[in-house]
Amino acid sequence: MNLKLTSLVLIIVGLVVGAYMLGVKHKLENNDNESVDTSYGKVDKLQSGAVLTPDHPLLEPNLTNMPGSGLAGAIPANQNVKFTHFRVGNRNVKSIYAEDDVIWVGTSGGVIRYVPETDEYRLFDVRNGLLANGIFHVSRWTENKILIGTYGGGLAIYDEVQDKFEIYNVPDGLADSFVYDVLLMPDGDLWIATWSGANRVKGGRLDDPSAWETYTVENTGGGLPNDWVYGLDLGKNGEVWFATEGGLARYENGQWQSWNHQDGQGAVYDLVKEDNRFDTDPAEVSSHHARQKIEMGLENISTAYNPNYIVALTVDLDGIVWIGTWGAGLARFDGESFKNYTVKDGLASNHVFMLHEDHNGVLWIGTSHGMSRFDGQGFSTMTTQDGLLSNTIFSMDTQKNNTLWVGSFGGVARIKLEDES
Repeated sequence: MNLKLTSLVLIIVGLVVGAYMLGVKHKLENNDNESVDTSYGKVDKLQSGAVLTPDHPLLEPNLTNMPGSGLAGAIPANQNVKFTHFRVGNRNVKSIYAEDDVIWVGTSGGVIRYVPETDEYRLFDVRNGLLANGIFHVSRWTENKILIGTYGGGLAIYDEVQDKFEIYNVPDGLADSFVYDVLLMPDGDLWIATWSGANRVKGGRLDDPSAWETYTVENTGGGLPNDWVYGLDLGKNGEVWFATEGGLARYENGQWQSWNHQDGQGAVYDLVKEDNRFDTDPAEVSSHHARQKIEMGLENISTAYNPNYIVALTVDLDGIVWIGTWGAGLARFDGESFKNYTVKDGLASNHVFMLHEDHNGVLWIGTSHGMSRFDGQGFSTMTTQDGLLSNTIFSMDTQKNNTLWVGSFGGVARIKLEDES
């Protein structure tokens, strides 16, 4: 099925806040000399207003007509694409949850509820209930409740009816106050990815201490290969997949199994070292990463390469597990063996931060240098030269009308796709 790009509107959402310097993990530099801090830090002196709109004083609208080249080789160009930029400073958009009429945007400055039809924005931050402004995850839990994973502020539940938050943190059973992902199971269980292991809350009974379970490297006998858990997804047969800094894990019928680079995950260093666009080594700024490199036998590599470090994870409709690695490209796992894709295969970058399968079964890959589209045969890529505000892509979700919402450094891109018969 061919796709046609009918409009691309960049909508940059967020707010200008004070500097954030605490807890820096990685810093990326691409060929546009764009410096991007991929972690979250402490945000000071918040400036807020309950509602942000395109003519809010914190935003700077700039509407231009530009010739768009589309996704080269995949989506035909629209020669009169309009890009709407709302520049708001250096914010990362780590999570997007797109509903039919509302878009939830998780940024390093709080959560924004955006209504496309009216252009109304509502900001949620520490001033109205959150314990931290850095947001890793946003999704719907129930008809009236939203799940929010924060950077240091635990798991927040937003009740839309009562217009208030309830926070669950370490004293309640949460493994760590840094929550990277949340997965709702068909039976009502909640899985929570943290930086100190993974929680399962049976039946989603967050207020029941006996419902909380924590899984770590230690109590799974290494079945969970690393306690830093970055992503979760549901498998085709009801199993749960885990992206960790030490490799891939699966939990099925009470049993754990794991895989890493020794099993084929991630491209070998010699294949990617000439193509990686930046070389900032996380081990130079983090004792945790330095220890991980030694444990994984990578102490002699001084660049941004760790094939065991899974940053992004998704399971497609066929049950194939897709894995985004830190400098070792994109890995495809069918349950038995791995196939790795790199820049040499057409991937935008070997550092993969986001994976998303849209309603047409197309896989989108957000990287440190643009966004790639995989149609099952090959890759095509969009960068700032095609209209994206930033080449650092962190998040994506798709509405039922084939509108893609892409979160990056600096804001959100809205891409309208139509099926072409």
